Amino acid sequence: MKQIRVPHTAAIDKHSSLTDISDFLDTLEKNAVGHHLWPVSATKPEVTFAIAHHSDCLFLKYYVSESALRAVCLKPNEPVYQDSCVEFFVAFDKDKYYYNLEFNCLGTCLLGYGNGRNDRQLLPVDVITQIKHLAVIQSASSTLVFPSYTWQLTLMIPIGVFTNHRYSSLQGVKSRTNFYKCGDELPEPHFLAWSEIDAPAPDFHLPEFFGQLDFE
Repeated sequence: MKQIRVPHTAAIDKHSSLTDISDFLDTLEKNAVGHHLWPVSATKPEVTFAIAHHSDCLFLKYYVSESALRAVCLKPNEPVYQDSCVEFFVAFDKDKYYYNLEFNCLGTCLLGYGNGRNDRQLLPVDVITQIKHLAVIQSASSTLVFPSYTWQLTLMIPIGVFTNHRYSSLQGVKSRTNFYKCGDELPEPHFLAWSEIDAPAPDFHLPEFFGQLDFE
């Protein structure tokens, strides 16, 4: 089972500027979202992430390079997985229920909770808006034949977002998790995961393949 020990930091907190949070995460180890699942083309985006926490909030930054970009969803709980999208699924302790936090490259968020793909409750907008984000998008190539784009998404996720769990601190908490990259409506759809999934068809809602996330 893949495992990450999430460092605790006193250098930043939920009141820090997103620029400071982004700069701090740049100094940390990067983890690859490297398993190219159910490939429909040879094109594979390059995706990594850095993660840390400050007891009452989680810091997460994605680094993405891909050949196409889609950013249509602008409102919370719209189908951001159709856009250029990164995702974070997490189940705390031994809970069978888990949260799915999905973000397009603009930072638009879909946030759900439940026990499997068909048992999802979308959380309210006032919960989602507690998450702060900083999105940076740029073209990495001016070639029209082979365009490429790089983008970064920095997230500050307060623990109050996890509404079905009443944690006062993440310190010492154990969880199961997976990190994803997708884009269902891109010219070349793709499905990438940090922890490998063994299934016949695209499906990120398989917690039996989650890795482990331990908070210092």
